Amino acid sequence: MYDIIIIGAGPAGLTSAIFARRADKKVLVLEALTYGGQIINTPDIDNYPAAPHISGYDFATNLYNQALELGTEIKFEKVIDIEVTESIKKVITSENQYECHSIILATGADNRKLGIPMEDELLGKGISYCATCDGAFYKDKLVAVQGGGNVALEDAIYLSNLASKVYLIHRRNQFRADETLVKKVKSIGNITLVLDSNVIALNGNDYLEGIDVKDKDGNVTRIDVSALFVAIGRIPENQNFAKLVNLNEFGYVISDETCHTNIDGIFVAGDNRTKKLRQLVTATSDGAVAATEAIKYINNKK
Repeated sequence: MYDIIIIGAGPAGLTSAIFARRADKKVLVLEALTYGGQIINTPDIDNYPAAPHISGYDFATNLYNQALELGTEIKFEKVIDIEVTESIKKVITSENQYECHSIILATGADNRKLGIPMEDELLGKGISYCATCDGAFYKDKLVAVQGGGNVALEDAIYLSNLASKVYLIHRRNQFRADETLVKKVKSIGNITLVLDSNVIALNGNDYLEGIDVKDKDGNVTRIDVSALFVAIGRIPENQNFAKLVNLNEFGYVISDETCHTNIDGIFVAGDNRTKKLRQLVTATSDGAVAATEAIKYINNKK
């Protein structure tokens, strides 16, 4: 019987494990793939306090080793279901079943990709899914944003203060974003709208050198850019819990800054919950909060 089972070994989950172990709770972390989550693919983290220029791999490995040194049990098994009774909670994986008093869902969210050749190979070398994370690396350079929602337009506005020029590419001729953002984008001189168009190819070998954009009439244009920021949505990894915890219309676990869910004793931490900002620092913050709340829940129960 575990005190806390944490589902997901990304920054939020591993931070939860560190805080829970420091409270002398018996902790199991379950991870379907590998530790680190999305941050492990980031070559250079430059916005985490007191850790400038650390790679995502090194950051995640440090977190992983810290959790292990504190006595966290970590198993690489995919969670497929959760069962809740009055007395215990049961986590079912593809290989085993585990019982616990409390659960923290820290499964994260995956970036929705364009699905074109070289996208994975150029990740961190011109391809990015987070303008606020990586925009500063492209100061005074030509960049592009693909997307038409609030995030895409906010990214374009943010990048317009850094890059010399921003191409905002959208597959339709009208944006899905709020009208105030649309008006703001149209008022900024160094943002160029490329509508009724999609990025169909990435050019470059060791780093991104340009993109091919196809319009609704089939015309293809080469645009030279140093970076393409993809903002076409994210996919939260909550599918296996949809019948248990409340999700919003986009599939995120509904929660506030206390990281509680609608189920007593089940908490959520990181990018898979409803929140305004999804960054490394907010993921680790969630991990600390969720663990603290789970510890309170267990202590009160006992």
